[in-house]
Amino acid sequence: MNAIPFTEELVARLAGARRVAVLTGAGISAESGVPTFREPGGIWERFRPEELANVDAFLANPALVQAWYAHRRAVVEEAAPNAGHLALAELARVVVARGGSFVLATQNVDGLHERAGSGAADAGTLLELHGSLRRTYCADCGADAGAGALDALAAGAVARCAACDGPLRPDVVWFGEELPAEAFRAATRAAQTAEVYLSVGTSAAVYPAAGLPLLARDCGAYVAEVNPRRSDIADELDEHVAAPAGVALPALQDRVRERAPAGW
Repeated sequence: MNAIPFTEELVARLAGARRVAVLTGAGISAESGVPTFREPGGIWERFRPEELANVDAFLANPALVQAWYAHRRAVVEEAAPNAGHLALAELARVVVARGGSFVLATQNVDGLHERAGSGAADAGTLLELHGSLRRTYCADCGADAGAGALDALAAGAVARCAACDGPLRPDVVWFGEELPAEAFRAATRAAQTAEVYLSVGTSAAVYPAAGLPLLARDCGAYVAEVNPRRSDIADELDEHVAAPAGVALPALQDRVRERAPAGW
């Protein structure tokens, strides 16, 4: 009997699927020590979102917002991809190697999926729906400022664009901003065409990304949620796997390998 509470139906469907899509949220990165926003003890218990994560706050006090995001980047650079990140990258390689498609859409901005290998040429497509802390650009002219542009700020200084002297901002989606259109369109197409859809480590509280698992279900995919606690949409999905991603996904990957047809 499985120590992890996923069903044999999920194993069988993944073993035979050629179109797999995944949505991940803060829960998977919390297992790497990255603070979450919405869980007890998360970032927003110490800072209100409206103070740091919107355009008006940035324009009113760019030095404060830049310093906060420089701190966040330092935190995530100290973290390492965990077994859940690595299992998703390996599952992608297996699906792609047998001629299938694998699309991983993440709400996380920490870059851990990329560092685990997701999105590499042999590991499917990686879509960063909320942007990335690893990128910085000018709020005025849009010029790319490089990954570490906010890392060496002097206290109280404002990091500015070398081209136009505009203030630099992290390439993340702030409250009130729309998701990157191309990335969200690709994530929507993946949900519409997936045979199996995994919703991993997300509370399903932040829309529009939270609607993707429901879209996949409505379009005929088998949808499983991997999360220690049931999300707001868990009752509407096919299966809830009540375990952390770093435990459940490697075990699921192993079972899929055992069950998969020749050629995996």
